[in-house]
Amino acid sequence: MERGSPSIYTSTPEDLANLKTWAADYLQAYYAPRRAETDTETEQLKQNWETSLPTRLNQLAEILHIKDILAHIPETCTQLILIPHRYLHLLPLHALNLFPRFPDGIRYLPSCQLLHQLQQQQRPDFQRLFAIQTPTSDLYEEDIGAVSAITRQFPQPQVDILKKDKASKSTLLSSRETLDAANSLLFFCHGYFNPGSPLDSGLELADDTLTLEDIIAHFRLSNCRLVTLSACETGIPEIKRSDEYISLPYGFLLAGSTNVVSSLWAVSAAATALLMIKLYQELQQQENIALALNTAQCWLRDSTVQDFRAWLPHSRLNRIWRIKLDQYFHAIEAEKGVTEKPFESPYYWAAFCAIGKGV
Repeated sequence: MERGSPSIYTSTPEDLANLKTWAADYLQAYYAPRRAETDTETEQLKQNWETSLPTRLNQLAEILHIKDILAHIPETCTQLILIPHRYLHLLPLHALNLFPRFPDGIRYLPSCQLLHQLQQQQRPDFQRLFAIQTPTSDLYEEDIGAVSAITRQFPQPQVDILKKDKASKSTLLSSRETLDAANSLLFFCHGYFNPGSPLDSGLELADDTLTLEDIIAHFRLSNCRLVTLSACETGIPEIKRSDEYISLPYGFLLAGSTNVVSSLWAVSAAATALLMIKLYQELQQQENIALALNTAQCWLRDSTVQDFRAWLPHSRLNRIWRIKLDQYFHAIEAEKGVTEKPFESPYYWAAFCAIGKGV
């Protein structure tokens, strides 16, 4: 291959047919709980999807011939930028055993054009945080103290938090100057994707939903390096009616942020909270947002209950949550042993993607 020339891997019509069948089965299984008639059926269908995810991802890697494609990539290539097409945006391609091959991180982008635009934007600062913390009452305890732990990693005069019933849409939209000054914007809340009306997809705040339409219309994030959407389904795009990439991350990128971390499915609150704490710990040590997320994901996936218990005293969690979590991990250890990895399944760690510039 000549220097600078592209290497093209061509799949077969059979590969495409297999991928379409796989994707249809995957999405049918994911959305099946919403069509269930009873709570028991709903929980069973959710559990079926979660437990089948590792097998499904192994099948996807085979259909996409990941090993063959990697053989075409020079060993000198240490980072991977994925620009998926249509429904491939819905899939956690980074979870197909790619982390060891790309030690400088894996990230996603909607298009090459957006990559070029983001490369022109400079966001060197990462000192000011604006956080939305558990705006609905069912989440008051679900973040296990994660948002408070994350805020302790920033200089306290540079931290702004809207918490519980104060985390309202009206208050957020009136905080234009504070939002514009933020280098990192963190949401720990409920989120959802509306396939019938993508612009109505959004983040549930104390009084109303912050929709994608609101973000595009009202947000100006001229100093923002990272928006973290620690919520369900915040990375799902609209892919049925056009080739346009319409999603919450795209809205925040249009608003000015150079990076967004978002999720591809309904996530576990506890696992997500731990992942976010570790992500922001990593970001205190390095500039590479994609690598920080990948490192945090590997940590969550590979840590044993013994590892978590050893980590807790050194975390920035408050004393009460350290005790509660230690008791939680101790109970798992007593039942399954010290080598048990409670979050090993990709369901717990693979939903989150880094979208954008990467640094």
